[in-house]
Amino acid sequence: MRWAALLVALVALAGCGAPEGLSSTDSRLQVVTTTSLLRDLVEQVGGDRVHVTSLVPDGADPHAYEPTLRDVRDVVYADVAFSNYMMLEQHNVIKTLDANLRDGVPNVSLAEDAVKYAAEVIPLVENVNLDTLWLGLRAHGTGARHGTDRSSDVLLSATHATGPGHVFGYLTGTFGETEVYFDSSDGFDAGDGFKDDTATLPADAHTHMSWVFTKPGTYTVTFAASLRVDATSRPIDLGRATFTFAVGVRPPAGKRVLDEGHADITADLDANGLLALYDPEGGGEHTQVRYAADEIVIEVPSKAIAEVPAGREFRFMGRPETQIYQLPQAVLGKHVHGEIDPHLWQDVRNVMAYTELIRDTLIGRDPAGAKTYRANADAYLARLDTLDKDVRRAIQAIPRAHRYLVTTHDAFGYLAHAYGIEVAGFVTPNPAAEPSLADRRKLTETIRNLRVPAVFLEPALAARSSTLREVAGETGARVCPIYSDTLDHAVGTYEDMMRFNADSLRRCLA
Repeated sequence: MRWAALLVALVALAGCGAPEGLSSTDSRLQVVTTTSLLRDLVEQVGGDRVHVTSLVPDGADPHAYEPTLRDVRDVVYADVAFSNYMMLEQHNVIKTLDANLRDGVPNVSLAEDAVKYAAEVIPLVENVNLDTLWLGLRAHGTGARHGTDRSSDVLLSATHATGPGHVFGYLTGTFGETEVYFDSSDGFDAGDGFKDDTATLPADAHTHMSWVFTKPGTYTVTFAASLRVDATSRPIDLGRATFTFAVGVRPPAGKRVLDEGHADITADLDANGLLALYDPEGGGEHTQVRYAADEIVIEVPSKAIAEVPAGREFRFMGRPETQIYQLPQAVLGKHVHGEIDPHLWQDVRNVMAYTELIRDTLIGRDPAGAKTYRANADAYLARLDTLDKDVRRAIQAIPRAHRYLVTTHDAFGYLAHAYGIEVAGFVTPNPAAEPSLADRRKLTETIRNLRVPAVFLEPALAARSSTLREVAGETGARVCPIYSDTLDHAVGTYEDMMRFNADSLRRCLA
């Protein structure tokens, strides 16, 4: 079998110094999860009958983590697999699960399946206000007629560009690393399928990114889209289209100018074509307008002038401080996602639904342990009910006029929805560089106008917070910690995380 052949190549990876992986010689039920949060939930329900490991290590970003060969080994040995999904995890993490689990092993997407247990999901509405258009890439539609599933890839390739300078599309990750999607400075190579100028997305997802132009003028960029249903299938052509950009110059007459809000260059899996989906309000749901490429021009105005940031990761654009025109990424970190917010666990009631689904999945795989799983789940559900009340009580102790959350990461919509706190904004609209003076002024005015007592940073992102700390100092706001996606040595369980966050919010905002 496919998985058995992998064992020969991977068994040497069980070397010294690594956490204990899953094993075929362990009598316990072997369980793999995508994140440390899910690992903790399974441990609470499974107790001594299960051995659990997570693919994404403690402290790592699940949006950006790339699985290793050791992770493949753990998947191969797993008797049960749990992911959050709703596109929370990096796509390669999901593909590693789906490609390497043995036949018949339960593979549970908790965020989606927990809806049957009364979990509540909310739309992911992105209300970032920028002075320029927020432009991303999108795969729209399910592609069901092609047989797509959550492991399928949509490939969006830049194949040609014209203009007075070079064009770059890139993403800045949570920890400051860059991923270049396309780069016109070295040409476009059809011989390798435009491999170096291609962005890969799951079906029905979109990604944020920054767009850079090195000189003012009119540019065109041609994109081609294809669908790869699985690793062995031939790609299905979804079409191509050429988009026009007016960079620091007046847009040509006769076309609709996209100059504000949120737009995505989009591969339509169901209609087989490339188009622009546009939301002038910037919410990101794209229910308003569909434009063909030849109907629009994308404006990159003079106020988009920026400089190449310092740091080797930005050298592909030129020397530091070289002038460029940039449509910024808008939201910190690597976010490839759909229209539903995947961070369900920020509402404790949703984790109660996760717990019931985990209990029933473990019983289905290990009926002899049913009594243990039910007893552990009942005890954990009682603690979660208390936790929910404690979080609610802590946030209600904050004066209503102070219940504003400014963070680095759009991961707290469920917390806001469930416990009555408003997400007021993010640290900076452009994580690729330090904020401009205008950005600083807007952030300062937001904190002052709303009289926000504190802003919140995830510990893993503290090193990228110098501007926020300076603005907080100018306004008298405190800088306080908060956790979103992952556990670490200081906050080792889900209960610890939620109590830590509730206490941090109460202390810093009240």
